[in-house]
Amino acid sequence: MTVALALLAGIAFAISVQGGQWWVIDESTVGPFGGRRCFDGTCDPAGLAWIGAGDRWMRIGIATWTAGMIALFVLVVLAAAVAAKRVPRLAAKTALVAIATAMVVGGLFFAQFPSDRFPSSIGRGVWVFVIAIVLGSAAAISVLRVKR
Repeated sequence: MTVALALLAGIAFAISVQGGQWWVIDESTVGPFGGRRCFDGTCDPAGLAWIGAGDRWMRIGIATWTAGMIALFVLVVLAAAVAAKRVPRLAAKTALVAIATAMVVGGLFFAQFPSDRFPSSIGRGVWVFVIAIVLGSAAAISVLRVKR
């Protein structure tokens, strides 16, 4: 069960930060690593500058993407070690730190979105990110609860 939780959490982190769509603005989407800007029937990949939120928010977006990718890596290592019948306490603690870091920068990225500039709705990326945090934390805690 722990292997499945860790792998599902890693996949969820990857989908949430790579797939983007934390916000949907008409046909355009915005995520931590960029977005898709749709005007006049054409959609082009775009960075985060077109939102006009500032450099700090864009750096927080890249930090969110990076934290999600690091959490993915650590959760895969955790799953591999559990599958090899080991009790990877260090990997579990590292996973919790990576997840906590992702939660902090992801929360900042979400909270500082300039929702007053564009009429937007929350996209699937936010919910998948939250699911990744819950599943990843459950996997890491289940390893730490194993008696020595």
